[in-house]
Amino acid sequence: MAITDPLALQVLAIAKEAGAKIMEIYQRDFAVYEKQDTSPLTEADLAAHKCIVAGLEAISDLPILSEESADIPWEERKTWTRYWLVDPLDGTKEFIKKNGEFTVNIALIDGGKPIMGVVYAPALEKSYVGIVGQGAWTETAEGVNPISAKLHSEGEVWKVVGSRSHQSPEIKNLLELLGGESELVAMGSSLKLCLVAEGEAHLYPRLGPTSEWDTGAAHAVALAAGANVTVLDGANPLNPDAEALTYNQKESVLNPYFLVSA
Repeated sequence: MAITDPLALQVLAIAKEAGAKIMEIYQRDFAVYEKQDTSPLTEADLAAHKCIVAGLEAISDLPILSEESADIPWEERKTWTRYWLVDPLDGTKEFIKKNGEFTVNIALIDGGKPIMGVVYAPALEKSYVGIVGQGAWTETAEGVNPISAKLHSEGEVWKVVGSRSHQSPEIKNLLELLGGESELVAMGSSLKLCLVAEGEAHLYPRLGPTSEWDTGAAHAVALAAGANVTVLDGANPLNPDAEALTYNQKESVLNPYFLVSA
């Protein structure tokens, strides 16, 4: 089994190159700066950002929205139909803790919807690639394997992805609504969405803050694997008719709370 889409392969190569730059810094002591919102920003974010922007500009003339160049005015952004959405290093806290659960995220957005995404976890040497309408795959040293979201079977323990950095009483409420036994699976960064995409978990409710670049690439992987990513309905968290999570439809780049489900 192989990934054959030429653009996806180019983007995967760019993500891996950025990952190599991140790992050079990961393996030594690194400087930690402070962003305006006080979240840690490392040298690795900036090195990966420069690498990805250069790589994407070499293969495409589409605009790029990256966490490290997020000050593009809404007046300009709202004219975009297709663009690249990038998080050069998602899971900065996991990076600083050195637990390996951080990713390079590159998504192609079309009409507010993610249509292709690459998520690369350089410390784990694992890639996720999703092309909506074609399929989703993981790539490791063992090779490339197709993945798909896994429906919950009656009587089965619910596997629910939680965040290492954000927990809330609302999660407990949702677990109670599910009924039956549930098991919380902790994971960092956009790998949480990927766990649902590859059938390792049934649900990922996100009840904490995220930005569009945090989710775009893994959202594409999840959709390509047959999962849904919907805006969380506070009154009915398990609403099957909840609206799909979309991108670049408003001035703010913050996501609403959302649910990834098989």
